[in-house]
Amino acid sequence: MNDQLAVRGIEIYAHHGVFDFERRDGQIFVIDLVLGMDTSAAAVADDLTKTVHYGELVEAVKTAVENDPVDLIETLAQRIADVCLTYEQVDQVDVTVHKPNAPIAATFSDVALTIRRSRT
Repeated sequence: MNDQLAVRGIEIYAHHGVFDFERRDGQIFVIDLVLGMDTSAAAVADDLTKTVHYGELVEAVKTAVENDPVDLIETLAQRIADVCLTYEQVDQVDVTVHKPNAPIAATFSDVALTIRRSRT
């Protein structure tokens, strides 16, 4: 069984990017998480300790994104996936990092990278 818990649209202000002005000024990043996990034990027991406390997860992801600037959204996405996989209930995670204000000299609505990582 592989249930999914999704948390979408997490807005975090951070200082990632290749360019000096991105590091200096910062910008909004939007994070989507889809956790693959078995939720049956939590459902049967009606017990939060048998599932992922998504409030705590979002706080951990927020801390990971706000600290230690990196150049690439690929690196940032991997960092977020690593945080999600520290939760023993999570077997797999899809992480999407949106960079809606990326420095592109054209009209666009979003830049997004999605990665999938698992324990195996």
